[in-house]
Amino acid sequence: MCYHCAMTLLASAAAAPAPLVDPHGRRVSYLRLSVTDRCDFRCSYCMPENVAFLPKRDVLSLEELDAVARAFVRLGVSKLRITGGEPLVRRNVLSLFQSLGGLVGSGLRELTLTTNGSQLGRLAVPLYGAGVRRVNVSLDTLDPGRFGRLTRTGHLQPVLDGLAAAKAARLKVKINAVVIKDFNEDELLDLVRWCGARDFDITFIEVMPLGELTPGVRLSQYLSLAEVRRRLGEHLSLVPADKDTGGPSRYYFCEETGGNVGFIAPMTGNFCDNCNRVRVTCTGTLYPCLGQNTARSLRDIVRADPTADSPELEAAIRGAVARKPKGHDFALHHALAGAADEVAVSRSMNTTGG
Repeated sequence: MCYHCAMTLLASAAAAPAPLVDPHGRRVSYLRLSVTDRCDFRCSYCMPENVAFLPKRDVLSLEELDAVARAFVRLGVSKLRITGGEPLVRRNVLSLFQSLGGLVGSGLRELTLTTNGSQLGRLAVPLYGAGVRRVNVSLDTLDPGRFGRLTRTGHLQPVLDGLAAAKAARLKVKINAVVIKDFNEDELLDLVRWCGARDFDITFIEVMPLGELTPGVRLSQYLSLAEVRRRLGEHLSLVPADKDTGGPSRYYFCEETGGNVGFIAPMTGNFCDNCNRVRVTCTGTLYPCLGQNTARSLRDIVRADPTADSPELEAAIRGAVARKPKGHDFALHHALAGAADEVAVSRSMNTTGG
């Protein structure tokens, strides 16, 4: 290597900011960025039926969200997931995907999103064009009646059409299904087989004590994923898979379908030791942990200086990461053991971004 090239590389390395590392030595490389608290569904485990959405003045503009995302990428975040509410109901949100998609391959390894699928029929192709290659779609039931009761305002067929459109657009699809006792537990085997027939992976998720709840509601909905895995194992061969997406899911390869089945068990499976993510809400509030109330608002900072290399923004991000707790420790753990009453984090899922 010539002297000039060596000096250029050294200068570049010197200019690169230090990575984000929390007090427990975990490197933060994954940002979940909510672009809206609004949704065209009203899923019962996500938000109240008569939800009051945020006034628009409190929500960051797309340009401000872009600056926040770029700041995190500059600080070493390599995976960016756009969330909501339902991110695809945000007006002109495709422009944000197009802007951030330009970072893929130069700092950003992956740009993806979580969606309810209702808007994929019209946006799957443009999303692929913007640089998205993988989507997570929330789908808890294949029964139209149950789907309507769970989502309160949604219909199943547009979601199925959206999934077909995503597959046709060459987007890799993973289905997320929340397991709800006495509601969809009889469908879980069918969901695995349905996903396998379409080359979709699937991840099952335990209910979490989030949102405003009548006492005991989440406890009554809870079904251990260890029990789910046992039941599925009576019909399927599930072999631990060598698959790591950087998230909390534990994957098994299903020999019968040729696909992967994941399990996210925040109540019974401790995955916090390797947590590499933080969340920023659509109002610019940074939550280092989904299950704790520690937070730092970035909104005033980014509105005063909407640039990715703002020193004040970097300091605020680093300060919040420096307060990232060791784990979520949902109180439902203790309620399940009979040691305490169920206690919820008061934020609904649509405000935090999942």
